Amino acid sequence: MRAAVSLNQLRLKSKHQFECMLKTGDAFLCSAAKILIYFFLLGVVFFWGCNQESSPNPAPSSALYFPPLEGTQWDTIDPEALGWNTSELEDLLLNLELKGTRAFLLLKDGKIVVEAYFGQNLIGNAPFTRDTPWYWASAGKTLTAFTVGLAQEAGSLSINDPTYQYLGEGWTSLTPSQEAGITIFHQLNMTTGLDDSGNLDGTSPADLQYLAAPGTRWSYHNAPYTLLEKVVSEAVGSPFTQYFSDNLAKPIGMNGQWVWVGDNHVYFSNARSMARFGLLMLAEGKWSDDVILEDKGFLNEMINPSQNLNENYGYLWWLNQSSSFMVPRLRMVFSGAPIPSGPADMYSGMGRDGQFVSVVPSQNLVLIRMGDNPDDALVPFLLLEDIWTALTKVIP
Repeated sequence: MRAAVSLNQLRLKSKHQFECMLKTGDAFLCSAAKILIYFFLLGVVFFWGCNQESSPNPAPSSALYFPPLEGTQWDTIDPEALGWNTSELEDLLLNLELKGTRAFLLLKDGKIVVEAYFGQNLIGNAPFTRDTPWYWASAGKTLTAFTVGLAQEAGSLSINDPTYQYLGEGWTSLTPSQEAGITIFHQLNMTTGLDDSGNLDGTSPADLQYLAAPGTRWSYHNAPYTLLEKVVSEAVGSPFTQYFSDNLAKPIGMNGQWVWVGDNHVYFSNARSMARFGLLMLAEGKWSDDVILEDKGFLNEMINPSQNLNENYGYLWWLNQSSSFMVPRLRMVFSGAPIPSGPADMYSGMGRDGQFVSVVPSQNLVLIRMGDNPDDALVPFLLLEDIWTALTKVIP
């Protein structure tokens, strides 16, 4: 049996892992052995290729609640009124606390059903509350994907444009013809073909070497993603952070800040801001009567397979509808869904240490989790599967 972990131990681990994040960014440096053992225990058999056409995500109900843009008002629903098993919910919250969770929210139809906070803030000198900021890690990639969609809808760029059109020739160490083949589309779905065997976060031309033709190899590579911010900035003629704030964050009441952590630009916010973004996605780009992103085509492409190399990856979103999937740093393709206990139509932003924004259109649910990863696995599939295993006992 796993021994219970005290809050003091969790606080120390929080500091240690944040220091690791400062040094290494969000590169998912979990051992391959730990990942393989996990999927074998789930009964997943891996193989070297599988393609199956997936169905689009079901549309959410039109009866969604949206909280005011300012203030703390946010309507709630009693879980008992929904017929949820509250005794199992108590067990779930206890386990979340023991596993280093700082914030956990569940929205149903936009209203808060569960909102819980645990432990200390990042530096361990104050309790974690509704207003405490925490890092999104790679879950923040979904914010960048949405912002690219905004820039495309405004006519500032097309995702089919070659990247050099915005970063200039020589942004990589590739030949001109090789470099010309890389588009914004490839950056969005991790298929640039750039060599990921060296510094995964480095964005200098020396760090960006040729390995394969664009679109022929999927690999979780931070550097090409990070450069999407510069692409957007050049396309719209203003800093990425300003464009993001004016066109995405402020219109839905998000409060947060982008912070450079080494070579990575990491978003920090409170959990409710993350929940606002999840609700925006559930509402298919709308916030109450305001349309934030109207391009249904782009919205659909973000949350459906973007290529046939890794079926569980859209535009920087992880998908649960796939019949096969890949995980960071492994060249294997596994059969089945990455989160077997989770709903098939769920899509998630996932970040190091288990930062999750998960959306389930068929159930009008949004799940938010911020905190530490309890076992240093650094591949959050494992933790999200644990959460959904417990949630299946809570939600009828």
